[in-house]
Amino acid sequence: MIASKLSQLIYGGDFQPEAWPEALWVEDLALMRRAGVNCVTLGTLSWSKLQPAPDRFDLDWLERALNLLHEFEMVAGISTATDLPPPWFRELFPAAFSERENGSSSLCPNSPVQREHAARLVREIAARVGAHPALAFWQVNLKVESSAPCRCEHCAAHFRAWLQSRYQTLAALNDHWSTAHHGGVFHRWEEILLPRASHGGTLAQELDGRRCTSDAWLGVFLHEKKLLRELTPDLPVTACVTGAHGLVTALDGFALAQHTDFVSFSASLDPLDADPADLAFACDVQRGLGGGKPWFFRPTSVRDPGRAHQAVPRPGQMRLWITQALAHGTEGVMFPRWRAPAGGADKFASAMLPHGFTETRAFAEASQIGADLHKLAIVRGATTRAEVALMLDWENLWAVELDSQPARLNYLEIVRSYYRALFEPDVPIDIVRPEADLTNYKLVVAPALHLVRPGVAENLQAFVDNGGTFLTTFFSGLVDASDRVLPGGYPAAFRQLLGLRVEEFDVFGSQVRHIKTSLRGARCSLWADLIFLEGAEAMASFTEDFYAHRPAITRNAVGRGLAYYVGTQPEPAFLRSFLAEICVDCGVRPPMRVPAGVEATTRSNENGEFLFLLNHNLTLQFADLGPRARRDLLTGELVQGQCQIPPRGVRVLQRV
Repeated sequence: MIASKLSQLIYGGDFQPEAWPEALWVEDLALMRRAGVNCVTLGTLSWSKLQPAPDRFDLDWLERALNLLHEFEMVAGISTATDLPPPWFRELFPAAFSERENGSSSLCPNSPVQREHAARLVREIAARVGAHPALAFWQVNLKVESSAPCRCEHCAAHFRAWLQSRYQTLAALNDHWSTAHHGGVFHRWEEILLPRASHGGTLAQELDGRRCTSDAWLGVFLHEKKLLRELTPDLPVTACVTGAHGLVTALDGFALAQHTDFVSFSASLDPLDADPADLAFACDVQRGLGGGKPWFFRPTSVRDPGRAHQAVPRPGQMRLWITQALAHGTEGVMFPRWRAPAGGADKFASAMLPHGFTETRAFAEASQIGADLHKLAIVRGATTRAEVALMLDWENLWAVELDSQPARLNYLEIVRSYYRALFEPDVPIDIVRPEADLTNYKLVVAPALHLVRPGVAENLQAFVDNGGTFLTTFFSGLVDASDRVLPGGYPAAFRQLLGLRVEEFDVFGSQVRHIKTSLRGARCSLWADLIFLEGAEAMASFTEDFYAHRPAITRNAVGRGLAYYVGTQPEPAFLRSFLAEICVDCGVRPPMRVPAGVEATTRSNENGEFLFLLNHNLTLQFADLGPRARRDLLTGELVQGQCQIPPRGVRVLQRV
């Protein structure tokens, strides 16, 4: 449970009372109640308001806001606000800000002075309002910079200390980094610099740089969480992060989730480029990071710097997105803004209460979503039972995308291509790490599992031996945790499991090649492995180039299970049908058959099973429920047989 002080699904937005006259606060809360809001976040951008000068704090307004929320029977999550220091901090401590290769600047995760002042602010807030009855949870905002890590001396010193802790001796470091092969053997710790693309170095050094950066950001969170636990031991603590596809590439999400009481993620959604599989993947990532625990969804349609436009959500689209997130495990929906600001960079961003006030479509839809979530409180605590696991791993993300690899591969695109192929037939999917317990799964898919840590190959071997079906792809099983090629021929880690060896691989990027099975042909791209069978059987072969007629996809019977290998990147339609056939063979079934563009997902708790039907189409659709009646929790009607789902409409059905 995310907030024990509420018996409903959490719904609200970022209040920011400090930015508005107090005369508006009561009006705001009355409108929130009208919209079904029961929770807000406070303090998100307020360090400069909470601490206007180095020696002065002003928390009176925060306590008054909490008092008012309590009167209106609402609760709040308070942000520690430490990710956006006030102007006086930047003036006094310019060295606390990152130096980046791309010219940008933000807080350095290893700055001692930032840690000191953040701790002071956190203590002041927790001591003042930590026991307030309206306070439900703490939120640590992590403004993680993924594109260009910090390059200051604090980070360089932290990197060397991190390496000494990891390797103990320079001899061990030189061995793991394979420095003798690159003419760069280190003889003193002081010689080691932060990895920089323009300075060469080894891939292992770059990989350790990513690990160290991730640990540094985790350290920022743990530093604040420790203080909050000391002062308010019973309040949950979360960390809010933002990134594409449900994750932040610079921070290992599994490592962070181990230390948060619930996962919280902010998603920037584009109404004109809304792929249901993309949002479903992002949602399942959050559920997977938390091991199935409830998580917080923070949707926004603010223009991303990478987009040329900012479209508004279409009628019903935000409701569809939020119900989809609920179907995939969220139990809290928090918008980034309650009231749209009159000025600033976000003045045209989406808000629950826009500039047009209550006589707007946005406010009407926000109110409808609030009413929906109130009716769906019975879903709280419901879980998803999946028989398919998709492996996701940050170290593999970093390793696969290192500059010196034989191709510019996009790890997440490869992983998401397999998720999408399983999503379209509505197969429930758990996102897991390679070391996960695989006992309850029938099928495990591990695309581009290039880097293999100790114990992972044994975990997968045991899964297949005990009757499971495993599938992996090209560029898998090749290197150890230090990016050193494993001995025994490609793919050494999985050679026995897969029953094959790969002699070499041809990388052809966006060019098209073709494969064929006994029944059909398909296009493929990116990669072609030259496979030699060692017990496996060919399921498909290449049709051209010097590897024509050589295996492209294989299957190996091992123990009581099967292991598949896909030595290229097949086109989506082929991948979808191929995985559907494997699912049938494994005994994996979707909740029900539905038309294309309709998503069917289930969650279950002590109150029964809940069927979510989500129509991502712009036309009316029908789903056959069979003779057994179900109650629509949103409308109250009993439904059986052919169930109508309006365009961009949703149904949440419980068996009666």
